[in-house]
Amino acid sequence: MDNPLCWTIFAGMDMDADILIVGGGLNGPALGLALAQGGLRVTVIDARPAPARAEAGFDGRAYALAIASKRLLEAVGVWPRLADKVQPILQIKASDGVAGQGPAPFFLTFDHAEMEEGPMGFMAEDRFLYAAFLAAMSQTNGLTLISGESVTAQEVTATGVAVTLASGRKLTARVLVGCDGRASGVAQRAGIGRTGWGYGQTALVTAIKHDRDHHGIAQQFFMPSGPLAILPLPGGHHSSIVWSETDAAAQAIQALDDDAYLAALRPRFGDFLGEIELAGARFTYPLSLTLANSFVAPRVALVGDAAHGVHPIAGQGLNLGFRDVGALAEVLIEAARRGEDIGATDVLERYQRWRRFDSTALALGMDGVNRLFSNDNPLLRLGRDLGLGLVNALPGLRRGFMRQAAGLQGELPKLLAGRPI
Repeated sequence: MDNPLCWTIFAGMDMDADILIVGGGLNGPALGLALAQGGLRVTVIDARPAPARAEAGFDGRAYALAIASKRLLEAVGVWPRLADKVQPILQIKASDGVAGQGPAPFFLTFDHAEMEEGPMGFMAEDRFLYAAFLAAMSQTNGLTLISGESVTAQEVTATGVAVTLASGRKLTARVLVGCDGRASGVAQRAGIGRTGWGYGQTALVTAIKHDRDHHGIAQQFFMPSGPLAILPLPGGHHSSIVWSETDAAAQAIQALDDDAYLAALRPRFGDFLGEIELAGARFTYPLSLTLANSFVAPRVALVGDAAHGVHPIAGQGLNLGFRDVGALAEVLIEAARRGEDIGATDVLERYQRWRRFDSTALALGMDGVNRLFSNDNPLLRLGRDLGLGLVNALPGLRRGFMRQAAGLQGELPKLLAGRPI
């Protein structure tokens, strides 16, 4: 056969798939679509039942998608199904302060008008994003979705990997990819340990309805107990909040009824959007930093939170995962085209070399920002406030931060740079 990709697929026809992906959240489907569109046979295994999640009602859970992530979603056919359901982020405002006292005099503002690429990002609800992925997967040849099944065992051989599902069914492939979160079973079964620490903080997540229009402005208010992010949702009068407090305070606040919860939020939220009321379910998430000690093992690769769990301070968790998706898809597809064994150690190491430093640097950077701002030390407070003011006063420096937040810096995978693999 003249086409090395055809040869690779033919050589793996005794396998159920070329790649098995464990985890059907968002990274797993994105990777599955990219690989299948590159000619590989992919099976995505999702422990959750797909219809229930796709038909969920509004609960306020949403993601900030960077420009680079939008490009990936365009490339895999998801964005056209989502574009009319997102909220463009036109400005980002960051300030420091204490609840009930208002923001400090120095602040930082990022405006999309300073970037030729358009809005700095987009807010997308989890329910719409997942439904768009589900629709795209159902119409992609070479991609199989198994819902409501979990993996209980995995075994690696010289030529492939086999997994056993809770139902007893067995599946085989050349490569196994863990997209199954911070407590990744794929990583654990592969013997990959983790390094990290907790922050002593818990994120309270909900949605707020407010009187005034948010005008597409995202707010990040740093307080001694942790940051409060106010993220604009479509329609102008709803926002998603990610409110970080100490573990004890968050537990106490979450136990309050809705009226008392709002009473605790109002001094932190302020009155710039007028009267507020709860508009979605209330969730809590303990905050920590966790990094896999390796992103790969024999015939195994980790993507997204399975490889790195970061503080949500800049909303970069999903965007970081999509960078993994683009990089791993590019490495595997190009290896297949060259006729290589896509599960070979040297192939998977290319992915690790590409992504591990960038992921670790961003995780540690977010860790440093959280530690710098989550305290009430007067000297540190003065220094960080002056720092915010300095960045805001220097257009070149401010633009660099904006491009970094938009995912446009560094060695971008082709799909995130708007180019086909």
